[in-house]
Amino acid sequence: MWEVPVHDSTRVRDARIAAREACRDAGLDAARTAVAELVATELATNLLKHAGGGRMVVNLVAPPTDGAGTSVQLFSLDHGPGIADVGAALGDGWSTAEGSLGAGLGSCLRSANAFHLYSLPGRGTVAAARIDAAADRRGTSAPPVPAGGITVSLGQAEQCGDAWSWVRSGSLLTLLLADGLGHGAKAAHASSAAMAELRHCAHLPPPDILRRLHTALRPTRGAAVAVAQVDTEHAELSFAGVGNAGARVRTEDSWTSLVSHPGIVGAYFPAQVPVRRVPWRPDSLLVVHSDGLPSRWKPPEDPRLIGHDPSVVAATILRDAGSPARPVRDDTSVAVLAPDRRTRTHDSRL
Repeated sequence: MWEVPVHDSTRVRDARIAAREACRDAGLDAARTAVAELVATELATNLLKHAGGGRMVVNLVAPPTDGAGTSVQLFSLDHGPGIADVGAALGDGWSTAEGSLGAGLGSCLRSANAFHLYSLPGRGTVAAARIDAAADRRGTSAPPVPAGGITVSLGQAEQCGDAWSWVRSGSLLTLLLADGLGHGAKAAHASSAAMAELRHCAHLPPPDILRRLHTALRPTRGAAVAVAQVDTEHAELSFAGVGNAGARVRTEDSWTSLVSHPGIVGAYFPAQVPVRRVPWRPDSLLVVHSDGLPSRWKPPEDPRLIGHDPSVVAATILRDAGSPARPVRDDTSVAVLAPDRRTRTHDSRL
């Protein structure tokens, strides 16, 4: 992952380079790389012009179809004045900056495979743009993705010990978050091994997935792992975790904590893994996070945010949980699971 603080014009170039390097690692071609660089440039420029600065975060993520390959996700986060009219801001010709053509956000919306924007006047703005290996066919839009997340590294290191992923297996939708022990390359190796193994066992219930991961992670230093699985046929969420990963689920406007069991997957596995089961409703929302997120983080209350794409929800939670006075002291990841909206109309302007 790449994190670029954007507080002066030289950092716009750094954001563009980060996007280019991410596309190289994802194996995207020159045309898609150019799109990612354009979006990174526009978002970083907007941070300076409209928010007085902020930060760009670039992650590698699974593609929306849950298939092979890798996509590049670009985030822009700020605590600026916010945008009063998001719909107008996404149209060409709108700008609050003198001398600007006002084409930046509209260009991002047209260029990215998926672009989502959340802004609250007085609280700031979060934008998320996903660049896939192929451009959308003319007249089509990317399908909504039921899961999204963001990771940042301790000290802005390029290798993060946290990782998350999701897999669909029949009526089961499984979200996995892993926090490799420690930091750096070895921690990243452990969490990556967990992601790779998930694709072979997503049909199993969460405790059995954790046991499979325990075997797969034995050659590594181990990880804290949380597994959340939605059975869409029976409208039920099952959660099980080993280690210090946290989770909260929202149902009917109230939030409930889901507790992981002590241990380390790959090293010290408990004899029994408790499973928590709760109803999964159309208004439910699950947030899973590593211990890099402050323990007293507040769940989102704005109903407009809760209805947004999961990637934006995750990025907003991460942004609001920290501040310059409370710098990140660990690798941090936040992943969000929402009801499957594949049959709903996708609107990046919501």
